[in-house]
Amino acid sequence: MSVFIDANVPMYAGGREHPFREPARRVLASIPDTIDAVTNVEVFQEILYRYLAVGERRGGFAVFDGFAGLMTDRVLSVRADDVLRARDLAESHPLLETRDLVHLAVMEHHGIEEILSADRHFDGIPGITRIPLESFA
Repeated sequence: MSVFIDANVPMYAGGREHPFREPARRVLASIPDTIDAVTNVEVFQEILYRYLAVGERRGGFAVFDGFAGLMTDRVLSVRADDVLRARDLAESHPLLETRDLVHLAVMEHHGIEEILSADRHFDGIPGITRIPLESFA
């Protein structure tokens, strides 16, 4: 069974010193040998958006490129029906941000029940198990 890798994993791994930096690096080092990982195209958009928004182009490109190289053939598309499903999910999960709703819709579409993320707002979502990034400490 595949686990979905959230954008914060490569961002913590490639970012400044932080308590999640080493756990995130351990996660990425475990792909694909130990962790059967997938992500989606929206995760890459999220990485670019964040780094460009804060003026860290070079660092953002490094995170993006490193993650893209690791996830070759492991990147899921976001289809029109996924976006429509994200809109429906927004009604039942009003605290989730748009990108996270899209991630959930894509996961649902592909039968993925686990997400590896530092984001606690995935906790308690029916049918989804968040694997905490800190569990790789």
